[in-house]
Amino acid sequence: MEPTMLLPSRPDRRWTLAKQLGISTAVVRFWGESSWWTFDSLQRTVTRFDDHGFSLDVVEDRPPMTKTVLGRDGRDAEIERVQRLLQNMGRLGIETYCWVWTENPVGVVRTSDSVPARGGSRTVGYDHQLGERGPDHPRAGTPEGELWENLEYFLDAVVPVAESAGVNLALHPDDPPLSPVRGVPRLATSVENYERILSLSDSDRHGITFCQGNFAAMGADIPDVIRSFGDRIHFVHFRDVDGTADSFVETWHDAGPTDMKAAIEAYRSIGFDGPIRPDHVPKMLDEDDRDETMTGYTDMGRLFAIGYIKGLLE
Repeated sequence: MEPTMLLPSRPDRRWTLAKQLGISTAVVRFWGESSWWTFDSLQRTVTRFDDHGFSLDVVEDRPPMTKTVLGRDGRDAEIERVQRLLQNMGRLGIETYCWVWTENPVGVVRTSDSVPARGGSRTVGYDHQLGERGPDHPRAGTPEGELWENLEYFLDAVVPVAESAGVNLALHPDDPPLSPVRGVPRLATSVENYERILSLSDSDRHGITFCQGNFAAMGADIPDVIRSFGDRIHFVHFRDVDGTADSFVETWHDAGPTDMKAAIEAYRSIGFDGPIRPDHVPKMLDEDDRDETMTGYTDMGRLFAIGYIKGLLE
């Protein structure tokens, strides 16, 4: 188990901060980049990280899959893009692909981006009653059964490719883990649904991004569920929330209700040796010095979280 950081695909101050923290592995999202799943683009990215002393271990992104999720014409082209990505990741030694399902088409939803937290820091929150006051999503009313059928169709197509490429598929929960949201059903919303999703393929490559904040919002006992899922956990988002899926705020890593030390011990007990990264950190004083200052993805909270994870590991 090794702490890692979400980094941009090109060097900036966050790369330097990561090296100063002793981070040697990276997670990447290709914000706004086109054709990032092609071999040449991925190869350049892997080489760029390697030249700076990082191993690129996880691609964490959301390629367009709305047609796939909804079973519309054009889904096979979307699936072929994912298959090509997995093949290229395998060729380049990138071990894990973090993906989402029914976040397509709704996405991550929050109703507040400036909740007061410790010492005047700011965090984010969600209130389902408030969020549902908005109009229905254009895809509202999609039958949930169709989403399950379409998920099985997708997995039948991509799991064999992941197996042959040697790449782990790590499904991230819907955020918030509720169904429906703005009239659209969501599937990755409970431990029971995850068990059903995992049962759709018995391949060890078909697994989980264990986002602790989402599983905590589901009401799960985090250490128990970690032990239950065992080696199907391929990637960890180490974070916490206070509240339930219907109403929660994100917390400092040392200030939420989850026993984070017990979580680390549970990962140890199942032999987890994959990447673990902090996620959704509070925004601290004066963190308005660059464009990417969205609460949850600023630097100083992540520095705190990396140190906290390292302390727990020791």
